[in-house]
Amino acid sequence: MSRSVAAHEFSPWDFWRDADDDAREAQLEWQQSVRAGKSDHEFGMQCFLSELASIDNDVLLLGDRTYVAAGAYLTGDLRAGADCSINPYTVIRGRVELGDGVRIGAHTSILGFNHSMEPGSPVFQQPLTSQGIVIGDDVWIGSHVVILDGVRVGSHAVLAASAVVTKDVPEGAIVGGNPAKFIRWRVEPEDTGVAPDAAAEAAARALDDDRDDADGTDAAASGPIANHADPRPAPELEPQSEPRVEHGRMTRPERAARVRTDANVGGSAAGAGAREPAIARDARFEVRRSTGGDVAPASDAIAGLAERAAEFAQQARAEASVILDRAWREDLELFTDRPGVDPTVRAQCDAVEIADLLLGTAPTQAPAEVQIARLHAWQDAATGAVAPLDASGAQVEGLRFSNDDVAYHVLSAGYALDLLGSAFPAPLTWVTAATPARVVDFCESLPWASDAWGAGHHVDGFGTALLWTRRAGHPIPAGVEEALFGWLLTHADPQSGMWGAASPTEGLLPVVNGFYRATRGTFAQFGMPLPYPERVIDTVLRHARDPRWFGSGARNACNVLDIAHPLWLTQPTGYRGDEVRELAGRLLSEALTTWTPGAGFSFREPSAATQGLTETEPGLQGTEMWLAIVWYLADLAGVSDALGYRPRGVHRPEPAAALR
Repeated sequence: MSRSVAAHEFSPWDFWRDADDDAREAQLEWQQSVRAGKSDHEFGMQCFLSELASIDNDVLLLGDRTYVAAGAYLTGDLRAGADCSINPYTVIRGRVELGDGVRIGAHTSILGFNHSMEPGSPVFQQPLTSQGIVIGDDVWIGSHVVILDGVRVGSHAVLAASAVVTKDVPEGAIVGGNPAKFIRWRVEPEDTGVAPDAAAEAAARALDDDRDDADGTDAAASGPIANHADPRPAPELEPQSEPRVEHGRMTRPERAARVRTDANVGGSAAGAGAREPAIARDARFEVRRSTGGDVAPASDAIAGLAERAAEFAQQARAEASVILDRAWREDLELFTDRPGVDPTVRAQCDAVEIADLLLGTAPTQAPAEVQIARLHAWQDAATGAVAPLDASGAQVEGLRFSNDDVAYHVLSAGYALDLLGSAFPAPLTWVTAATPARVVDFCESLPWASDAWGAGHHVDGFGTALLWTRRAGHPIPAGVEEALFGWLLTHADPQSGMWGAASPTEGLLPVVNGFYRATRGTFAQFGMPLPYPERVIDTVLRHARDPRWFGSGARNACNVLDIAHPLWLTQPTGYRGDEVRELAGRLLSEALTTWTPGAGFSFREPSAATQGLTETEPGLQGTEMWLAIVWYLADLAGVSDALGYRPRGVHRPEPAAALR
């Protein structure tokens, strides 16, 4: 006699309301057994996993109240938000990200991978490829739908039953058929100057387009590097250990507020790692170009942006001395980031960079030779390290290159001395005492899987220590440079072009920011080609659509610089060039509005929502970083000549040396 199957296995949505205590305990024990020994499996509150589902994931992250019904077949990397339903016999394979409130009908297949099918060998012998699938918030997917690899589905979209989705779906669109075509809007596009009917026509054309979409897809930032995090104590080449204070790494903009609706549709904000679908953006651009009206031609827009950039640069140069005076502490004869805070090593260096960039001189608050002597005195003669300052302006003792500030001072103090016509007087033992084996151990010990940003921070410091050691003519042990670049080349993820794995809470932020830091001090600083430049562009453009970091009021200097520099570094490929220029122009236009007269830039852009936050107060760090960001964005947009300046310090675009 066959055993009856509990109704909740197939219809789990009321399980936590109706089930008795024994059934609830059994479900929690089952979840624990699925999660046992798998650090990349995490389940939120009141999730449900049917014991009749086949769960064979490498990564499985489920938000609160997300359930998996009987007969579901899950493999690969699945990251789902809250209130998602994976109904009976749904298949989800490969790399798939679901926002909040994604409801998936029975017998649907979401396939975030594909087979190669080159001639000459059977398909089953050929390698798999994976671009990944990203589905936004509040998406209703009907039964028997098929979604193919590389597709992005915007929030609030509806995929009709039996649709075969091969192209990106715009936010708010209803699509259906084989292949899926635009039917109508569930949620009309926001007011962008394009009539909804025109936007609908453009979306329909885009979904019906026969062009190859290979250039319009993005790679997710996860891959083999995640397995290289090493819990061992660090070797003498020390990785990061203490929180960064001076260089903006501590800042974390809060996640955008979510708008909740009923339990059947979930939230409305983009989920972790979600992006605005490429079709929606391209369609709006196409409509603006083709419908005429009062939208200015592209050449006029560029000319207008160049004029604004020139006006900004003129104002910045006129106010540079005032900004530096504002940050000068006469009693200590030191710079602070802004009035009312303690002096820092970085503030002295930012002042040198700003004066060089806008005035073409050293800061006039102290003679150049005095500033050089101070930076020299701050370097430890035994190790070459420059320790941070305490509130009185004295240096903190006992810190080595594993300290985050000490690592960053290799950049900031080194380039400040370079701009002042000097250099570190003592050798940097971070490099001179290194060996190839210790460099490899150093790279392996960095927290790439959990904190790629922090890992990149220390690679940047070590790479810049190599620069100053080479410049000074100090001996670099044989094989040290080859070990560093060899490790980075062999551990870059071919899907994302970067190092590290996306975070369940921060998406691609640590990966992209860590990539900027790691490549600034290595590939960019020494003029070496990147291993996967086109995949880097895919990853950066995808990340740039995350509203948590690039929505109005959320942008800060680190996050914008860390996409601008990689896009500038990869621009010779020409890959997705129109998208890069459009993004750069938009970010530049917005950045030019955030200058505070007589005070400069704040680290985080000011807005009504961020008013009163310390990071929105103008200071030297924000001013130095945004001046460089403005140059990179302007150069990507084709208007950098209007600025009349070009960074020469930490953020210089040209290589500082060549490996030979």
